[in-house]
Amino acid sequence: MSNKTRRLLLAACAMALPLVGGVTTRASAAGGLISIIVNDPANAYWYTEGKVAAAEAEKLGYKATVGASKGDTNTESNLIDTAITNKSVAIILDPANASGSIGAVKKAVAANIPVFLVNAEINQQGLAKAQLVSNNAQGAALGAEEWVKDVGQQGNYVELLGNPADNNAATRSNGYETVLSQYPGLVKVGSQVANWDRTQGHDKMQSLLQAHPNIIGVISGNDEMALGAIAALKEAGKLSGIKVGGFDGSPDAVAAIKAGELQYTVLQPVAVFAAKAVDEADSYLKTGKTGAASEKQLFDCVLLTKANVGDYTAPFTLKQ
Repeated sequence: MSNKTRRLLLAACAMALPLVGGVTTRASAAGGLISIIVNDPANAYWYTEGKVAAAEAEKLGYKATVGASKGDTNTESNLIDTAITNKSVAIILDPANASGSIGAVKKAVAANIPVFLVNAEINQQGLAKAQLVSNNAQGAALGAEEWVKDVGQQGNYVELLGNPADNNAATRSNGYETVLSQYPGLVKVGSQVANWDRTQGHDKMQSLLQAHPNIIGVISGNDEMALGAIAALKEAGKLSGIKVGGFDGSPDAVAAIKAGELQYTVLQPVAVFAAKAVDEADSYLKTGKTGAASEKQLFDCVLLTKANVGDYTAPFTLKQ
């Protein structure tokens, strides 16, 4: 074979490879590995997130693994390294930290592995192929409006806050404030960070109750903290006079609503966007496009109360 013929063949091969943004697509990678990294599957919300994403990946012909960062960026970084070593074709990631997870995403991108974020955002656009999250501001407004109906428009209350490294914590708290500030008779006398955790919610509620024994309500950034608060209020014999609101739509929260202990929860459609993230990964691997109009995609939340809790058919799912 002449040098000229060899050069022509190499050029033809190069032209045959589909390119997206200068990176060869993995259109033939269906059946490869999709690595899914959630926060903590001990929490029903994150367990459902990982389970649904893995099931969708397998339905589409991929292999799937689910790992947990436990909210630790070092663990998350190691899991990304493992995904790279295992030649994952895509990564579905619930980031541990809005700023601290950027480096891990960059590592995956540098290894030509597309990343699809679910549930939480990172503070940099253009790295992940998609960021699919609940419309937390909309959900917080729904919750706060229901909470006012439950507690009334006069009295002192406290708030339990999520992990400050997660943008969702501030978004929900700000959403609550936007609604509750319209009622000057409602006064927030205390707040504590309980990091989305039930045990911390219990302990922080005990402290808040000691400092503010005459509160009429507790508004919480998620269900786990709310359920911890309910346990503390029951121990103190005060649950009947203090209304508690949650956020997530977890099975335990649904049970607490049915029992009359939790006033409401805001259902996050995690089962919807966890599957959607995998669908977009599949589309990107095959076509070079996610099929979505933008990187950041918001999914509206739904209010769950005693009136409609019977429509809850599966974890984080309502009957259509």
